[in-house]
Amino acid sequence: MLTELENLGGFKDALNYGFSQDATGIENRDALQRAVDDGGTIVISKPGVYKLAGTVFLGSHTTLKFGNQTFIKKVDEEGCFTHVFLNKGALTKNYDTGICIENLNVIVNGMDVRNFLVEGLHGQISFFYVKDLRITGFRCMDLGKKQYGIHICTFEDVIVKDMIIKGDKDGVHLGRGKRFLISEGIFDTYDDAVALNGHDYDVGNPELGWIEDGVVEKCQDLTHDGKCTDGYFCRILAGAWVDWYRGIKLQKSDTVVANGRLYRVKAEPDGTEYISTICPSHEKGIEVIEGIHWVVVQEDVTYTAGVRNVTFRDIYLHKPRTGFSVHFDNDRYSRSYYPGAEVPHQEQLIFDGIRVIHNEEAHMMEIGTPVDIIHMTNSSLRNSTILFHGNNALEDYEETKINICNSIFNGLKQSELIVNTVENKKLDIQFTGNIEM
Repeated sequence: MLTELENLGGFKDALNYGFSQDATGIENRDALQRAVDDGGTIVISKPGVYKLAGTVFLGSHTTLKFGNQTFIKKVDEEGCFTHVFLNKGALTKNYDTGICIENLNVIVNGMDVRNFLVEGLHGQISFFYVKDLRITGFRCMDLGKKQYGIHICTFEDVIVKDMIIKGDKDGVHLGRGKRFLISEGIFDTYDDAVALNGHDYDVGNPELGWIEDGVVEKCQDLTHDGKCTDGYFCRILAGAWVDWYRGIKLQKSDTVVANGRLYRVKAEPDGTEYISTICPSHEKGIEVIEGIHWVVVQEDVTYTAGVRNVTFRDIYLHKPRTGFSVHFDNDRYSRSYYPGAEVPHQEQLIFDGIRVIHNEEAHMMEIGTPVDIIHMTNSSLRNSTILFHGNNALEDYEETKINICNSIFNGLKQSELIVNTVENKKLDIQFTGNIEM
């Protein structure tokens, strides 16, 4: 029986709604949904493993607090599902605000699927159209190959802090949004530890645009069971597209602007080129026109996407792979930059206290888009280099100013620090107060 305090919207124990270690996954899903629908702060305090057989939808001004040694385990009792938690507004593109999840420990249990409730959104916990979101103490040790750990897109004011994420796919994956903090993360992932994807594959993010005004700090990128891994510690992905026109040639993941909306081509990565002569005009969902699967992305039109005004601080790179990749995709999965589009300028990227721990020869940073400034300070690079490269997306990758100060060059094999393979690329490089060991 609920206490008077609980009835007034204070702290509520999920056990009082029927959420139990002895219940089925379906019963637990329904019980926890009843609890969060009441709003306020819901506490799961009794240690143990709780089965869950479906997504629980969170509304505004809801806090979930998980006690020590409490685990949520995905189970298949009426079909596989994608999200453990998803905000309610994700389904209608209405902002939810004031959501907090503390000390959530997810056991994926092999249930690694993309059954899209929102096209392109596929985190174990996901938020789309959200403000004032706080996730602390998240743990997931068995990510599969299809789903991200935490996926957030179209956001304002997000804090993700104190997480341990291990497995095959991205740890924390952001789409467009502003004002964020990702802090105190331990990552052991085959793919990206952190992805800041202003642009993305057709199945990678539900909307496109700029990721800005944020901090990624105090994170460790660990080795992955000695395996050669894909991805980066942080992927920084830009893109741009054009207005639809009759006869436009398209491939998987291409985006166009038409009738005041963004539309994307959803297709298999088989290299097929499509020619569009009929302009898409549907207002939502997916419609097939001339064999092209057109997905409505968003109604607020932008022609560019990327990352700007972001600081990376106190990052420890244990894994011998590229630490930071600033690039366009240009392959059969995605063409980030459509020929002739407006050039996206990624801006003001600051790297403070980046420490390369491994001794292998690797790129600490790869840059393949126009970037105005790379400022690095208080860092230790060992045998890592900074590589500027192109991928035939642009004729002019423009000038980049590089300032490296108060850092340590302590590589045993290193012969070059900055490598430029882009024809006519201009670099303005300044070194101040560094030490060569």
